[in-house]
Amino acid sequence: MANDLLFYMASRAFAGAGGTMIRSAIAWHLYTLTGSAFDLGLMGAVQIGPALLLALPAGLVSDRFERRRVIQVAQAITLVATGALAAETFSGRVDGAAPLFVILAVLTAAAAFSNPARSALLPLLVSRAEFPRVVTTASTIQALAFALGPALTGLTVAWAGIAWAYVAGALLVGGSIATLMFLSVRPPAANQGALSFASMLEGLRHVRGEPVVLGAMSLDLFAVLLGGATALLPVYANDVLRVGASGYGVLSASLEVGALATAVVLLFIPPIRRVGRALLLTVTAYGLATIAFGLSTWFPLSVVAPAAAGMADQVSVVLRQTTIQLQTPDHLRGRVSSVSSIFIGASNQLSAVESGFVAAATSAPFAVVSGGLGVLVVVAIVAFALPALRRYELERPSALGR
Repeated sequence: MANDLLFYMASRAFAGAGGTMIRSAIAWHLYTLTGSAFDLGLMGAVQIGPALLLALPAGLVSDRFERRRVIQVAQAITLVATGALAAETFSGRVDGAAPLFVILAVLTAAAAFSNPARSALLPLLVSRAEFPRVVTTASTIQALAFALGPALTGLTVAWAGIAWAYVAGALLVGGSIATLMFLSVRPPAANQGALSFASMLEGLRHVRGEPVVLGAMSLDLFAVLLGGATALLPVYANDVLRVGASGYGVLSASLEVGALATAVVLLFIPPIRRVGRALLLTVTAYGLATIAFGLSTWFPLSVVAPAAAGMADQVSVVLRQTTIQLQTPDHLRGRVSSVSSIFIGASNQLSAVESGFVAAATSAPFAVVSGGLGVLVVVAIVAFALPALRRYELERPSALGR
């Protein structure tokens, strides 16, 4: 199991760095071609369809087939699509938004299958008692990967060009596929059963019957939907702060650096038990940091504010993942993870749409600041409407067992 966990973590690191590198490269490429905040918003719109339409079928697939193979096939699609984009970019045939949107839709479809399978695979590698700590470790690895991806994009674009950023991202995804080959874990016994519409909906029914899980997912959905400013980073780098491609890389990585720093701290402190209260407090901090970023015209503050948002978000990620996986039986983990991915994916992509469209109609600072204020309103509503979430505490290790 120890070796399996090591290979899993390595694969997760490669996939995280490669995926974020490719997506941040597409965002930069798109803005250099069109100079349009509206088009950056369309990036989110392009991803919503595949993310929502495929999430439930993908969750069922990850519960019915070997999760390692599901991840590898999905990532192979990502590798091929990114390689094709790199080749087209080298040849100079990418001269508008359409090819980038097509590739982005393909990447989103592949991620719809790989993400729930990867989340549902982790509990098979460790005991139930060890799981909260392992989630923190996995989140640390992922935070490091997510920080490296955008930073590598900025450096690679500045030194070698956008096409080489796609090549580097594809190589990292290839590393993730190769690393999973060494995983010896067997598929769960629950992978039998009909591939039916009714079984596909079992994850939704489970979430609906678990108010704490539903509350945590809902809080994340609306907080990220309103508070996400990632889609507008090219606008801030070019037009507000005027720091160019290298500055864009730093801005893109700053949120993940903050998340990484917090993840490391979480490794050395006892697990947070008062989960509900912590979620509400961290999302409040996320909203305040978003407002600070939106108002800033000073580059150092514009780097620190997303880092602070990343710190708050990392705590939320660890608590949410632990809660969802521990309160879900293994035969449903893929489907419940896919429901979670709907919440996360919808919030991320709709956030890009909201930010881009509002910025196009008004300004980037107005879009970011109003979104941060919206986050604070959401926290107040959830705290009042969902007392079960507010009171929720994690079980003691002695109660978790195997």
